[in-house]
Amino acid sequence: MSMLKLFFYMINLIFVAFYLYPGSILGRIIYGDFKKQPQLTNDFNFSFLDFSSNHIYAFAIISCLGLIEFYKNNFKQITIYLFSISLILEILHIIIPNRSFQFSDLNGNFLGVIIIYIIFYIYSYAKKIFN
Repeated sequence: MSMLKLFFYMINLIFVAFYLYPGSILGRIIYGDFKKQPQLTNDFNFSFLDFSSNHIYAFAIISCLGLIEFYKNNFKQITIYLFSISLILEILHIIIPNRSFQFSDLNGNFLGVIIIYIIFYIYSYAKKIFN
């Protein structure tokens, strides 16, 4: 198993644990308060759509790692996985204490995945043209 694949799996496990914990682990580490969520940047608001910036960044990182490792051999599977985990983890917030389902978070999850897909598509298209 490659180091990147192992890193991808480890990051996913940590990410899922942080996402499903009934409170903010990072809030506890940084602020000493499980109820306070660290905010890297302001959320993005476009007329009728809101996007959680933290969720965009998190899912962009996971998507980038996953696509780097699985793009050539398992593109369909990694695509299904990334969009599925984006949806499932947010839906689980409905039943997790001290967490709540938010469309801005779900939008951020999907946008993080989509941004990385666009970058990979442009890269692979440019690679075909210039090789």
